[in-house]
Amino acid sequence: MTRSSEGPAVFRTRQWFTLVAALLVTLVPVLAQPATAAEGRPYTNPVKSVKGADPWIEYHNGNYHLVTTSFTGVLTMRKSPTLAGLSTAPSVQVWSDTTATRDTNFWAPELHFLDGRWYLYYSAGQSGVACCDSQRTYVLESAGTDPMGPYTFKSRLTGANLSPGGWLIDASVLKHGNSLYLLGSGFVNGSTQSLVIAPLSNPYTLAGSTFSVISSPTLSWETQGGPVNEGPEPLYRNGRTFLTYSASSCQTADYKLGRLELTGANPLLASSWTKTQTPVFQRDDAAGVHGPGHNGFFTSPDGTENWIVYHGNTSASGGCGNGRTTRAQKFTWNADGTPNLGTPVALGTTLPGPAGETAATPTAYTLVNRNSGKCLDVAGGATADGTDILQWTCTGGANQKWRVEDLGDDTSRLVNVATGKVMDTADCSTADGADLRQWSWLNNNCQRFRLVHTATGDHVRVVNQATGKVADVAGCGTADGTDVRQWTWLGNTCQQWQLRPTT
Repeated sequence: MTRSSEGPAVFRTRQWFTLVAALLVTLVPVLAQPATAAEGRPYTNPVKSVKGADPWIEYHNGNYHLVTTSFTGVLTMRKSPTLAGLSTAPSVQVWSDTTATRDTNFWAPELHFLDGRWYLYYSAGQSGVACCDSQRTYVLESAGTDPMGPYTFKSRLTGANLSPGGWLIDASVLKHGNSLYLLGSGFVNGSTQSLVIAPLSNPYTLAGSTFSVISSPTLSWETQGGPVNEGPEPLYRNGRTFLTYSASSCQTADYKLGRLELTGANPLLASSWTKTQTPVFQRDDAAGVHGPGHNGFFTSPDGTENWIVYHGNTSASGGCGNGRTTRAQKFTWNADGTPNLGTPVALGTTLPGPAGETAATPTAYTLVNRNSGKCLDVAGGATADGTDILQWTCTGGANQKWRVEDLGDDTSRLVNVATGKVMDTADCSTADGADLRQWSWLNNNCQRFRLVHTATGDHVRVVNQATGKVADVAGCGTADGTDVRQWTWLGNTCQQWQLRPTT
């Protein structure tokens, strides 16, 4: 060993630098680890309080998109950057149908992104036919990658071996290997209402003409009020495939969720699916939750959390109608790798939203004209009935902010934040050019509007329920103070409005 020629002070300095370097090497991996994602914005169930049955949530491009059963020939969608915001988000019409064989009882819509497009699956029935033997499954296809559409009709999906009068409802899509399968609920070859499956050759075409039954209601908790298996929903994790489903009649408070797991190689065979012998999500009388079921799954914006969306009743006698509301909550996983859905939380309980939400929760919206770039405005913020509605440079003022309140009949009322009064068609006139003004709420169709998604990006036309005419900037003017009136739909940009969230 060669003795160092350095003096004591130099030697101690070298030791000190060596120690600091070692500490930095130790600390760097710790400092480089990402921080835990912040909790999302606080939310309170229900997520949707009107027409909230059979909900489906899809998070895409910074927004949650929610669709639910309508019981009419119209499908609406809500969009919000936070889960909490879905409760007050505008319900925008993305599809309607007047074809007699499929123009009513739109049930259980679901969105699936397949082959670069969105496919919207739902069941519908025939008008004038007693509910619900005519219910069949239909598929829409988006023009691009926006979940709001626009959509075109693609096909009707049905099977040659459905029992006479037996429906096919609650469609979902199973992905297994490189193949797609249509899941649903129906009556096959005289079966009770069961979970059924068929292969797909593409997202809107069955590969064959028959369905196979993979689960029938045989356990006592699946037969309360009637034997039912419906609402199949796939859930994937660590190479395993689970399938939740709803059991028992939705007329009862005992509507609940069961679970299957794909334990065999062929998903078309009932023997490939193993059923959990007890319910996995059910009523909680102490929390005032009855008949929780027909769920979907979604992931938090940061990808770290799993969430369930479902409907429930606040009364044991709530039944299958529009009294059911949309609820959501986070769930976890058991040590054996199975999902632990927990118990449904009581309405009114405030919880942290999904992790990774960064936007503020919207409380109102501005409507910005596509042609002029100006905002729908109550003149001068005056509170009097009859005050004119016009366009003005967007200022962020409360007289340019609107709450779009869902009325539960596929229409909404537009309530001005500054005045508390609603947009109204003057004297309920049906004429082109009739003025749009504000007025106290009278609960008539002249004050009800449908927001209909257009084929041009994130814009809507604002359609009066009484007249069928739309909010129009007079003469396509661009000046502050130009009147906003009703007019026949011409499809021009002066009649299109962008909904911009605000707080």
